[in-house]
Amino acid sequence: MAEEESDGTVLLAGTANLAIAIAKIVAGLLSGSTALLAEAAHSVADTLNQVFLLTALHRSRKPADARHPFGYGMERYFWSLLAAVGILVLGAGFSITEGLRSILAPEPIAALAVIYPVLAISFVFEGTSWLRAVLQLRREAREAGVPILKQLRDAEPAVKTVAFEDSAALIGLLIAATGVTLAVVTGEHVWDGAASIAIGVLLIVVAFTLGRDNKAMLIGRALPADQQRQIRKIIAGQPGIEDVLELLSLRLAPDQVLVVATVDLVDSHTTGAAIEQLAEKIDVEVRRDHPSIRHLYLDPTPGDPSQRWS
Repeated sequence: MAEEESDGTVLLAGTANLAIAIAKIVAGLLSGSTALLAEAAHSVADTLNQVFLLTALHRSRKPADARHPFGYGMERYFWSLLAAVGILVLGAGFSITEGLRSILAPEPIAALAVIYPVLAISFVFEGTSWLRAVLQLRREAREAGVPILKQLRDAEPAVKTVAFEDSAALIGLLIAATGVTLAVVTGEHVWDGAASIAIGVLLIVVAFTLGRDNKAMLIGRALPADQQRQIRKIIAGQPGIEDVLELLSLRLAPDQVLVVATVDLVDSHTTGAAIEQLAEKIDVEVRRDHPSIRHLYLDPTPGDPSQRWS
């Protein structure tokens, strides 16, 4: 259900961005507004990014195999990182370049009757896509029992990217409308170029934020400290466990986590059969409270080969 919802969120965003991009390009060319053309570049970049995000969702669902025994969940972060690069290069690069050109050689804005309806319609479409992403995040946050901002931090990369892109798009539309209005009212067409540069700077911030988060996931990010403490407590509380010497975790995907625990056993639980029973019990207890943990490993003593349970 969650995967289908993510697909729907990305598809809706992609459809909206494609329609908006076409409308903005036409309106920008008719009016000569640099800010509107900057918004058009933003929408084109967002449309291409939806292709990256759909690719991420599809490829990350491939089953584990001999070459990738933990699955392909990291694909989500790789393609989402490419989406961030697309925002930076296509969106921010064009917006800032066109803004500087407009400031150095300002041109009057025409076809105001086209600009404002396009901006208004774009705001409605972008708002619809943004609302769907936010509603999905709110539902997931409610199910996980965490604040929505924390859920956003650990959310499906595709949904997070859509939420950031659409938030930037809504702000960018307001900036474009402000720039066009100031240019017309004051007669100083430099405002149109300034709005385009401001949109570019906004996109740089979004691209940097998404790129930083996806880079951290590709390098390997552990579970939050509070979750690690909870898992330690569950394992340490089982009869037969003397102490949890070390706990390592790695997020393979939003819903897939690898955990390795080095434990000190009570002497009466050092036989193979006892360890196996203990491991199965711990597996049930940990997964009940943390269902995202897909791979759980136990190292009974610091120097011995690991014993795995699934």
